[in-house]
Amino acid sequence: QVQLVESGGGLVQAGASLRLSCAVSGLTFSAYAMGWFRQAPGKEREFVAAISIRGGDTDYADSVQGRFTISRDNAKNMVYLFMNSLQPEDTAVYYCAAPSARVVSTHDYRRSKYRWGQGTQVTVSS
Repeated sequence: QVQLVESGGGLVQAGASLRLSCAVSGLTFSAYAMGWFRQAPGKEREFVAAISIRGGDTDYADSVQGRFTISRDNAKNMVYLFMNSLQPEDTAVYYCAAPSARVVSTHDYRRSKYRWGQGTQVTVSS
């Protein structure tokens, strides 16, 4: 059974940084592209970032490009999201997502169906 467990969320002021972590089990982690989504109150869940199986290719939503960095540690089955210069509009529940079928690239990841973690709340105050 695939499990994704996010951590690292919290309440911060605008301009601060946070690092989200996602521990993944139940699949061959190094064989799957991975990513993060977020859902703000009253809004649909949206794509944030994706990373290819070896980390050589990343993809970001325009709204976080240049501020967020996704990375992975295949030895630890972990994926991370480093978030800098946080703004109130970044407030959301952040979800780690594994594709339902094995995909290796960020291009294919964006077109996948997903398995989700429980999410971690990030709140940015102005």
